[in-house]
Amino acid sequence: MNNQELADLLFPNVKLSAQDILDKYPPRKLQKGQIVSRYAPSPTGFMHIGNFFQAFISYNLCRMNGGTLFLRLEDTDDKREIKGAKELIYELLGRFGITFDEYQTLDGKDVGAYGPYVQSQRKEIYQVFAKKLVAEGKAFPCFCKRTEGKAEILEQRKTKFIENDEREYDPCRDLTLEEVKAHLAKGDKFAIRLKTKNSGNERIKFKDLIKGEIEAKANAKDVILLKDDGIPPYPFAHAIDDTLMGTTLVVRGEEYISSTPVHLEIFEALGFKPISYCHNPLICKIAENGNRRKISKRYDPEANMIFYFEKGYPADAVLEYLLNIINSGFEPWRLKNPDLNWRKFTFGVNDITAVTPVFDLVKLADVSKNVIAKMSGEVLYKNWLAWAEEFNPELAKKLKLGKEYFIKVCTIDRDKPKPRKDIYCYSMIEEYFDYMFEAPKKSEIDKADKKLYKEFINVYAENFKMPASNEEWFEEVKQVADKLGYAIDNKAYKEHPENYKGNTAKACEFVRLALTGRKNSPTLFDIMQVLGEEEVTKRLNLSK
Repeated sequence: MNNQELADLLFPNVKLSAQDILDKYPPRKLQKGQIVSRYAPSPTGFMHIGNFFQAFISYNLCRMNGGTLFLRLEDTDDKREIKGAKELIYELLGRFGITFDEYQTLDGKDVGAYGPYVQSQRKEIYQVFAKKLVAEGKAFPCFCKRTEGKAEILEQRKTKFIENDEREYDPCRDLTLEEVKAHLAKGDKFAIRLKTKNSGNERIKFKDLIKGEIEAKANAKDVILLKDDGIPPYPFAHAIDDTLMGTTLVVRGEEYISSTPVHLEIFEALGFKPISYCHNPLICKIAENGNRRKISKRYDPEANMIFYFEKGYPADAVLEYLLNIINSGFEPWRLKNPDLNWRKFTFGVNDITAVTPVFDLVKLADVSKNVIAKMSGEVLYKNWLAWAEEFNPELAKKLKLGKEYFIKVCTIDRDKPKPRKDIYCYSMIEEYFDYMFEAPKKSEIDKADKKLYKEFINVYAENFKMPASNEEWFEEVKQVADKLGYAIDNKAYKEHPENYKGNTAKACEFVRLALTGRKNSPTLFDIMQVLGEEEVTKRLNLSK
């Protein structure tokens, strides 16, 4: 068969040569060791944390290396594409502060010299290289239905080739030129498949930058390069796009290790130099049976990146947590550098964990508590209000009407050397400070203490005046406690608790219960100062 004639027959409208395309995308001028990487999401309306994890790794490696990071939308699967998904991707990346050197704007303008940065706009490029491979005898048209793997196709392979042969050659690879013409005359659609050079017995070795050298069975399948709509699946598009765009490092999940032999054969067939791969371990969860499983959008709401904004986790808290699971050195670095921005932390490809990370919401909460604890009262109020405006409009109205008051609420136990660390997301603040919105309707008081509680609050409320300091407040509580038979000397109470109604701590707890309904709360004097004397007096009287 004349392969060039076959290529011209299949692609009559493709006039550009592969060299024409290569000339349009000259090699990048890079410093030694400089990285060019990318984030290539599909616009399916959902950003999975595993995909974002890879984007964040690429972002950090390029940022630390002075490299180039570009955004490429892989929108070749129109069946999965969802309207508005592209906008959502840009919005989420923006919320997390992940910026790109090259990308396509939402109104379709390419920023950078290696676009288009949207795969559906690169269809002609893929067809040029598919035509090249057909002309070189490395690819062929397949007229089988788009049902690779269905019974009728498997049966053809079973009868056409030697039984137990490990090759998975497609039946259409041996069609004559006349047979191809006959198919085309009938209007039959065709895909383009790679004509694998392997027999099924070969093994190859390749290097992964995290896992080291990997040995695997070489590809022996006539894999699809172009579907019958002229659009390529990931392996072919990735090899072409990442080569033309000058990518030096591809960060992707370890699930792609098994398909790497296919990708390497495509690179070889195209005459391209393989790109370095960094296969990061997949983020997992612990299942009910104790085994690890991949984090899933079906079972785990935290798999969706919008979850963190809905709950009100600060973006920096999420990013710091991800740094914890990318590199174990981040946590000790943070302990030594509590006030530095996380962007000051650096790591290389070799520092990325090879151990499967387990996603832990408790650990994320701990990280988030530290991030929020560093915020001033004004910043916390601003962030809380911004969250409420998006996810809780009724709360937002209250926060706006009482701006000065709620700034004071947010400042409680905050502007001090060791701020309280109870809050880890904005969605919990309203419940956490529910007693600052209205007098408590419920109390955590123990049943056995109710009589003593009433007695103490009756006496304490009689001559209450707002104390001028925390020390003055404590002295007043001690005086009432002493008068009512409570131990103000804790040592004496420990030696003979039967001689007292309780100790000073119990007396303080009663006041706390009257004002907040809680046994534990931020500094009570600070709460009293924000509530004001009138409201405190009112609550004490209600508790009599």
